[in-house]
Amino acid sequence: MKYNRCGKSGLLLPQISLGLWHNFGSVDNFDTAECIAVEAFDKGITHYDLANNYGPVPGSAETNFGKILWHNFQGNLRDEIIISTKAGYTMWDGPYGDWGSRKYLLSSLDQSLKRMKVDYVDIFYSHRPDPETPIEETMMALDYAVRSGKALYVGISNYSAEQTSVAVDVLKHLGTPCLIHQAKYSMLERWVENGLLDVLDEKGVGCIAFSPLAQGLLTDKYLNGIPENSRAHNPNGHLKEDEVTEGRIQKLVRLNEIAKNRNQSLAQMALAWLQKDKRITSVLIGASSVRQLNNNIECLQNLDFTQDELNAIEKILA
Repeated sequence: MKYNRCGKSGLLLPQISLGLWHNFGSVDNFDTAECIAVEAFDKGITHYDLANNYGPVPGSAETNFGKILWHNFQGNLRDEIIISTKAGYTMWDGPYGDWGSRKYLLSSLDQSLKRMKVDYVDIFYSHRPDPETPIEETMMALDYAVRSGKALYVGISNYSAEQTSVAVDVLKHLGTPCLIHQAKYSMLERWVENGLLDVLDEKGVGCIAFSPLAQGLLTDKYLNGIPENSRAHNPNGHLKEDEVTEGRIQKLVRLNEIAKNRNQSLAQMALAWLQKDKRITSVLIGASSVRQLNNNIECLQNLDFTQDELNAIEKILA
């Protein structure tokens, strides 16, 4: 595992980070989740990414991670781990459990710390911009999280290029730099290339890509349609059956041929493809088993692309 500097900060993040969006909730097998988290650390993945509402049920991923942390990483190993969490999507009913108010963000952070049984998180994110709350208020809440000692760094997620530019400038004025932007980015979701990555590069902010496999689409699972055990069939998943179109399947088949010629799986090639851009600090993967985790980590064995390969991929994706 190599570690990349996150923007213009002192923090290094692993090339591959582990996301707990899926497979770590109360509906999932705890022993499997624990094995995945421990194996990830043993393979050099030092960054675990959560959010207040990860589950289901909301909050249960943080609760389970807290148990995993104290079962396996007591003592000085906490100092070898980067824990991030977020607030911004619906967490509880009522007027104070959603969006980007100071009230919600700081209350949520306190709850997250209690669920994980930690004194601080390494990175606290505003999970999404709030159209009704002034961006200054949201950024002031992030600034306070650092000044209060409850977070070491702050970041934003799902902000447009324009919103990111404003948020980064506000945080800089407050004296708490924006460390990182977490953005949805994959071969099939490339909006970040239309301005966001340029803004982050200019302002010295890192970028971590989430959903790099497009919720499992960029794997060999869907090459022959929708299998019964896939996320598209899972009522708790975010990939819907109508997203697995015949046109997309044909693209996946053609991409898979390129991957085979590289001695990689489609998933491994998709993860490697994101890392060709040096503005990407880390790629955030999920895993439902230790085997799947290790298969994805193997993408690091071949990160180089020929120009012919890149041209062929672009032709398919166009």
